[in-house]
Amino acid sequence: MGSEAVAAFASWRIDAGLVCALLITAWIYVRGWRQLRGRYTTARLASFFGGLAVLFIALDSPLDAFGNLLLEIHMIQHLLLIMVAPPLLWYGQPMLAMMRGLPPGWLKQGLGPFLAWHGLQRVGRAITHPVVCWLALSAALIGWHLPGPYELALRSQGWHEVEHACFLFASMLFWWPIVQVWPSRPRWPRWSMIPYLVAADLVNTGLSAVLSFADHAIYPSYQAAPRLWGISPLEDQQLGAIAMAVEQAAILFAACSVVFFRLMAEDEAGDAGVGFEA
Repeated sequence: MGSEAVAAFASWRIDAGLVCALLITAWIYVRGWRQLRGRYTTARLASFFGGLAVLFIALDSPLDAFGNLLLEIHMIQHLLLIMVAPPLLWYGQPMLAMMRGLPPGWLKQGLGPFLAWHGLQRVGRAITHPVVCWLALSAALIGWHLPGPYELALRSQGWHEVEHACFLFASMLFWWPIVQVWPSRPRWPRWSMIPYLVAADLVNTGLSAVLSFADHAIYPSYQAAPRLWGISPLEDQQLGAIAMAVEQAAILFAACSVVFFRLMAEDEAGDAGVGFEA
């Protein structure tokens, strides 16, 4: 390992605030999960914990330090934040479990009236419409990969955190209609999630192509950064584009496959006169 890599690794510090937030979230979820064990499987618990673990790796592991030196590492960090953590968290169906896990007084006197507020419910229905969810992730991906915002996030820790918050919020919205998170109801037919996912991959492919076929390094910070393992800035950019295109396409294809096979199962159950519950 070169001196630059050693220095990057040495600069890594665990964010105690983030770790505490993740642990408290896990504790509340487990409390609720225990009350819902007749309805919530161990797979949901494992999925939610897996999502929290991926968040830790994406936001508070050495990936964050190396992301300022190699674009390909930064792309992997974003992939975990956008394509891996959200579906794992949502499959755990955390809304009900988290409410059950809170102290009863907090739910009845604080959170309950807030969730019952009609204004909040209207906003929730608006921002979880599939069109809004799709546009949110597309805008976040394109906007933050423009040279100006990307460079701002690299040079400012505060803006870097804003970038990650935007990615996480937009990706949680994006995966909401796919997983169909309780207590929402489908706004579109289930089959429409396949073109929804394919369209998202087209945006990702276009962005990857811009990075891959550029004849120069688009982000100046990587040109000035110490070179690790002899990788040039242009090679780093091309590797990052390949990682973005291939890995995200694989995840979206897997999600399409899950939707397709669930549709097939629903059809078979309907033909047999038996209800199907995902």
